[in-house]
Amino acid sequence: MKQLALLLAAFVLAVQSSHTFGPLATSPAPVVPVESPRNIILMIGDGMGLTQVTAGLYARKEGLHLERFPVTGLIKTHSAKNLITDSAAGATAFACGCKTYNGAIGMTAKKQPCPTILEQAEAFGMATGLVSTSSITHATPASFIAHARDRTYMEEIATFFLKTDVDMFIGGGMRYFAARTVDKRNLYEELQAKGYAVSYFLQQPLEHCVLDPKKPFAWFSAVKEPESVEDGRTYLPLAARLAPEFLAQRSEKGFFLMVEGAQIDWACHANKGPQAVAEMLDFDDAIGEALRFAEKDGNTLVIVTADHETGGMALLRGADKESLKIKFTTDYHTPVMVPVFAYGPGAEMFGGIYDNTDIYFKMRELLQFPTVEAK
Repeated sequence: MKQLALLLAAFVLAVQSSHTFGPLATSPAPVVPVESPRNIILMIGDGMGLTQVTAGLYARKEGLHLERFPVTGLIKTHSAKNLITDSAAGATAFACGCKTYNGAIGMTAKKQPCPTILEQAEAFGMATGLVSTSSITHATPASFIAHARDRTYMEEIATFFLKTDVDMFIGGGMRYFAARTVDKRNLYEELQAKGYAVSYFLQQPLEHCVLDPKKPFAWFSAVKEPESVEDGRTYLPLAARLAPEFLAQRSEKGFFLMVEGAQIDWACHANKGPQAVAEMLDFDDAIGEALRFAEKDGNTLVIVTADHETGGMALLRGADKESLKIKFTTDYHTPVMVPVFAYGPGAEMFGGIYDNTDIYFKMRELLQFPTVEAK
């Protein structure tokens, strides 16, 4: 707790100089919510802009689960000094509430660690979880649990899974735990020694895993990076169904869960329209599972957004609902605003246009975490 308080104090100073991008980029007074949630599920569609959402909507005749959200907004995605962010800076904005340089993992623009919403949730007795269709050490999930100066330091990032008490994580990247080159540690075995029920895709499919709420859980979906939906990956919706039920049993104080649909981004980098749509639909299936839990629970806020748009995706003239004509303007990210969808207690706070860092501040306010003022 003392270490977290010191991180928070240092972080307040960093935020004061990095929260805005221009003289007009100021946040209005926050909307006071009617009630606060006990649980938050933050879902990040990496690379998911409005066109990706639109393509998914028209590709699925029955529509998307995203259409069921009562509150929508738009966020500005720029990083500290670049109009176009990467996933590391984008996810750090959500996790820590500060603008930082591209490539930073849970670090301020001055390369100092910033406390994450997951770490704060743990400190206040909540259960926590991370789910991704990338390696679990990849930029987006890493930014919620680790502090590294560069997103490429995968083995360093993996060590933070032993330094925290995260209750559940699901994703690829087992090599960074069990086949390390720098220090030869076997973090897979260390997780087991710490009390985790640990498994991986060749040993036990996720659907065959029995989750015991008395033990933290980890499941690796790949040695390196998970395959795409088109190549047979199916675990994201299942993970989005299992994780809230599991975490709800881990703590009476609630939980914080981050779920990432990582490969919308990868498909758009490769300018593969049909693959991007398939990944979008897979992510929406996961959103449907989260919504079902939230509707049943009544005390869960579900937030869906993106770290940035990828590919400059466009739907072309002459296309129809049965045959989408998709083109891309770039093979990298773009600076366009991305959507936010919210459902549950506190959802009303997420409408309008605001900065990506405000996602963090709104979540922290709703969870009623105390503010630590710098001295």
